[in-house]
Amino acid sequence: MLAALLVLAFLGVWQAYTSIGGPGELILPSPLQIGEALIDDRDLLWDDFLVTATEVGLGVLCALVVGFVAAVALHRSPLLRRATYPLLVGSQAVPIVVLAPLLVFWLGFGLGPKLAIITIICFFPVAVTTLDALDRTDPDRRKLLRTLGASPRQVFWWAEAPAAAPAALSGARIAVAIAVIGAVLAEDSGSNSGLGHLLKQSNGQLETARAWAAVVVLAAFAVTLFYALVLAERRLLPWAARPGGSPR
Repeated sequence: MLAALLVLAFLGVWQAYTSIGGPGELILPSPLQIGEALIDDRDLLWDDFLVTATEVGLGVLCALVVGFVAAVALHRSPLLRRATYPLLVGSQAVPIVVLAPLLVFWLGFGLGPKLAIITIICFFPVAVTTLDALDRTDPDRRKLLRTLGASPRQVFWWAEAPAAAPAALSGARIAVAIAVIGAVLAEDSGSNSGLGHLLKQSNGQLETARAWAAVVVLAAFAVTLFYALVLAERRLLPWAARPGGSPR
C-alpha cells in the first residue's frame, strides 16, 4: 500500500513537472502520454515483451546454475579459488560492448549470444552470495556429520547445500534487475525483436513515449520476476525463513 502511494505521488510530481514546462515530450513525455502509448502500442509491446521475457528467464536460469556450480567449485578447491576468484571479479569490469561482437561472431545472431551476455552479467552475484553461504555453514553440523561417518558428498548435501540454496536465490533476486539491463544491451548488440530493440527503434523514430512505455514494461517485469523468486524460495526452501535458516 505504501509503495503504491509513493508511486502515485511520484507520477503526480512527474505529470506536474511536464505540464508546467520540463525538457519537452521528445525528451521526457508525461505519464499520461506514456499510458496512451501503453494502450495504443499494446500489441507491439506484448510481442517484444515475449521475446525479452524468454531471454531474461533463460538467462537468469543459466546464471543461477553457472553461479551455483562456480561457487561450489571455488569452495571445494582453495587452489582454484586463489587462482580464479580475482579473474571472476575482474570479468565484471569488462564492458559488454567489447564482448558483444565476439559473442556474436562465435554464437551468431540468435538466442545464444543474448543468453551468454545475461549469464555473464548475472552469474557473479549468485556465485558470491552462494560462496559466502558455503563458507558460513554451521561448523558444528559438519563436525557432527563427519563424526557419524558421513562422506564429503553427504556433508555437502546434508549441511552445505541447504545453506547455499537460499543464498543462490538471493543472488538471483539481485541478478533479476541487471538481467533486464543485460537483455536490453544484448538486443542492442544485434536483434530485430525484443523490448531493447523496440526501445532503440523508438528513440530513433522520436517515439519517446513508446520508448518509455517499453521501459515501464521492463520495470514491471523485473518487479514481477523478483517477487516470483521470493515466492519460489518460500515454497521450495521453507527452512530459509526460519530463524537461523537451518533445515529440519
